[in-house]
Amino acid sequence: MPAMLEFDDYLDVLYTAAERLSEHALDISDQPVPTCRDWNVRQLVAHTGMVHRWATGIIRGEINSRNATTATDRFEVDGMLVDDPGGWLLAGAGDLAEALEEAPDDLERFFFLNDAPPSKIAWARRQCHETSIHAVDGLSARLGQFPTAAETEILAAVGTDGIDELLRGFATREHEELRTTSAETVSVVFEATDVGRSWTLRLSDGPAVCDEGTTDQSPDARLSGTAAQLYLGLWNRGTEIHQEGVDVLTFWRERLRIEWN
Repeated sequence: MPAMLEFDDYLDVLYTAAERLSEHALDISDQPVPTCRDWNVRQLVAHTGMVHRWATGIIRGEINSRNATTATDRFEVDGMLVDDPGGWLLAGAGDLAEALEEAPDDLERFFFLNDAPPSKIAWARRQCHETSIHAVDGLSARLGQFPTAAETEILAAVGTDGIDELLRGFATREHEELRTTSAETVSVVFEATDVGRSWTLRLSDGPAVCDEGTTDQSPDARLSGTAAQLYLGLWNRGTEIHQEGVDVLTFWRERLRIEWN
């Protein structure tokens, strides 16, 4: 799965998103987050900063399967107790960007998505989208409702890349519950209308299979929107996806449960 953005673009988007989340967190630490109903803003910032520090530790070889839980628990507690959560978030994002910049191009590290690009790019890509989506969460807290795609200012190129990562990297994993109760295949076409890109996802009683492009001209369902609308909707942060055919969105939102996003 080749990345669609350049390495430096991932870092720029990551830090810009961290800045936006930091700004949204000002003075509303106790505000609920409509897009993450179990969290308030302080918990959202603590979580995002924890993930940044976890990723940094993996990239630098300081965190592994033996110490990951202890480290992440400590990071999240720090984020909940620190006096300046916005500054703490930005410090972690900056350290993550520095670790990625310093990493060799042939970095070999654990990574958890299917069809991923090389480790250095894969981690930059993942943290770019991790932070972008949580910046949307911060905006939702500020607005008190789900934002529109236009309000998030998500660039079409970022949305397109994020859709690709989600459909081909996350949705196809062996342990995901995105499965039907029948071996009969249900095909779903996802169309990003403003960039002319599409993907075809096939659902059955086994792991989902995804191909780039419209490989089924008569799919059971078709989901469409701009790249930003589709990106947000598939991450359950938006309500602007247009759906035709069988109700895949309800099934998607019930079955695709990604813990750290």
